[in-house]
Amino acid sequence: MSSLLRVVGICVALLVALVLVAQPARAAETPEQIAIALLDRLDAGDYAAAEARFGPAMAAAVPSDKLKAVWESLPRQAGAATGRGTPQVSTQGGGTMVVVPLHHANADLVATIAVDAEGRIVGFLIQPAPPPPAAAPASGASYIEREFKVGSGERALPGTLTMPKHASAQARVPAVVLVHGSGPQDRDETVGANRPFLDIARGLAERGIASLRYDKRTKARPQDFAAGDYDMDDETTNDAVAAVAALRTVPGIDPARVHVLGHSQGGMLAPRIAARSGNVAGLVLLAAPARPLLDILPEQNRYLLGADGSILPAEQDFLDELGRRIAAVRSDAEMAAKDTPLGLPPGYWRAFEAIDPVADARAISTPMLLLHGGRDFQVVAADWQRWRTALAGDPRATFKHYPALNHLGIAGEGAGSLTEYQIAGHVDALLIADVADWINR
Repeated sequence: MSSLLRVVGICVALLVALVLVAQPARAAETPEQIAIALLDRLDAGDYAAAEARFGPAMAAAVPSDKLKAVWESLPRQAGAATGRGTPQVSTQGGGTMVVVPLHHANADLVATIAVDAEGRIVGFLIQPAPPPPAAAPASGASYIEREFKVGSGERALPGTLTMPKHASAQARVPAVVLVHGSGPQDRDETVGANRPFLDIARGLAERGIASLRYDKRTKARPQDFAAGDYDMDDETTNDAVAAVAALRTVPGIDPARVHVLGHSQGGMLAPRIAARSGNVAGLVLLAAPARPLLDILPEQNRYLLGADGSILPAEQDFLDELGRRIAAVRSDAEMAAKDTPLGLPPGYWRAFEAIDPVADARAISTPMLLLHGGRDFQVVAADWQRWRTALAGDPRATFKHYPALNHLGIAGEGAGSLTEYQIAGHVDALLIADVADWINR
């Protein structure tokens, strides 16, 4: 949600790709009125009426029972709805985007509703409200930040290079490429009110370590995936390899001491990135899955849906359907992306099924630092124990466990939940210090 996965139904960033046969819009209705009417119908529990306004590409993915499960799960995670903010309307391509703030007792959300030229609702995204812009480094900071591109030409990804001020050709510093978790992520890996990659980059810089963080391709250039046939290398690995190569050329950085820090799904792919980059100095695996993603995905959903002690019938229907979709992907049967978990291409899931991150880690000679939070409900103890067992006695592997930390490396209390992602916090200072000490050693 940085999340490991875009947990269908109620995740940190929830894309509801709904598609039912649409009715034409009333002639007098504006896109804003259409969007507000949709939210009114959802609030009233009239899911059939809401469906009637969707475009035809959305119907098979989420019928009314799934829409009901999604909408009714929101207050169970974010608290009771307390009102809406002022809609913002913009034109994109041939359609209109309407963004409506949704206020809840425990969190603020944002609904983004896409309306096409015929007045049909063709997209519906619910995600946490973004935090205010991050403050620039203080004038007396021991580091500087500047824009940095990963790749070249129109496909280049925008990023930020964070450099200790003392770095020079005579005093070269180690460096780290930060690799995101699943879903469209910005360079700070913003999740709710938190920016874990910003915290890590600046914390490492204060300890003499440079870093490069960049907007993930699915965030910066979603058009690159329009053909619908891509895998984790197109989404993550190839750009991380390019980032490693680019960072090695930066004046003041020691090319022999470039590391990769992968968070969540990025940690799962870190050994693959190292194998393709060659001569990576070390890997930091933060909250890295050790098991197949299609095993973890239903666990995450069941945990979240049952967080209040019960699972509603509509939610159980959703879990059952998710199980059927996973089974279909694993059967190698021919299927459309709209019928897979999260609506991703079948080839994407099947390529990930072939990855064993533990085997990939064993196959390389790179030193590894593995980090895990005891309150992480997305990558759980079963993954941590598999890493510990598989690499027990391996001199390349160092393990650090933090009982109070969640999936983002932020401290909290009680059972982990999506709600706490809406509370502004910072990556634990001890975790950052442990990473810096390990790199500097």
